[in-house]
Amino acid sequence: MRKNIVAGNWKMNTTVQEGVSLAGEVMAALKSTAHNCDVVICTPFTHLVPVAGVIDQNILGLGAENCADHTSGAYTGEVSAQMVASTGANYVILGHSERRQYYGENNETLKAKTRLALDNNLTPIFCVGEVLEERENGTYNDVVKAQVEALFDLSADDFSKIVIAYEPVWAIGTGKTATADQAQDMHAHIRQVIADKYGKEIAENTSILYGGSCKPGNARELFAKPDVDGGLIGGAALKAADFMGIVEAFN
Repeated sequence: MRKNIVAGNWKMNTTVQEGVSLAGEVMAALKSTAHNCDVVICTPFTHLVPVAGVIDQNILGLGAENCADHTSGAYTGEVSAQMVASTGANYVILGHSERRQYYGENNETLKAKTRLALDNNLTPIFCVGEVLEERENGTYNDVVKAQVEALFDLSADDFSKIVIAYEPVWAIGTGKTATADQAQDMHAHIRQVIADKYGKEIAENTSILYGGSCKPGNARELFAKPDVDGGLIGGAALKAADFMGIVEAFN
């Protein structure tokens, strides 16, 4: 059975001290509240080691927001998958729309990052999604299909280790949200794309998260859909109470 997952993406927010405090709040809340999903926080690189020191990863998973597409070498400012893994983190977000849009990441770059993440026993949370123009001109299914297919060089065994996150890019940070039906339609489409390549069993066991302005107020409706297995949470992950409100949508 595939896992339900709520993963927080802190983006470029919080100082180390603020991040440790926030992680501690989430950890305390998880210890005192029953929850029916896996919970992960993905923090800036600078926070990984100190945050790892204040959480129990049997209860709260830890991930990075990115990693490099090279193993090591003269790549000033980059952080490799091996470095991420050495902090104690177990997850890494790859292909987030902001990385694609602002930093020119493409399918070839993301193939390399995914391979290195897997080689270092990190679970990639691989992001796909369409921009507003693609949603409006009707090409969104083809766009997302091509993004998922970027991973189709992987063996079935390796692909089965990946979490997919669907982000309607037009709904990130805009206050707009895809309707629960729109989210379900795309998640079902992604699952079918996977099934066509790797078979129904792997498709049915792949967790597909929704990543577009998910909040405590709409999480329950989204998560009730059969192909929506949780959320990749941005702004709402920066307040423990809001984040826990989303986690509790699975209760």
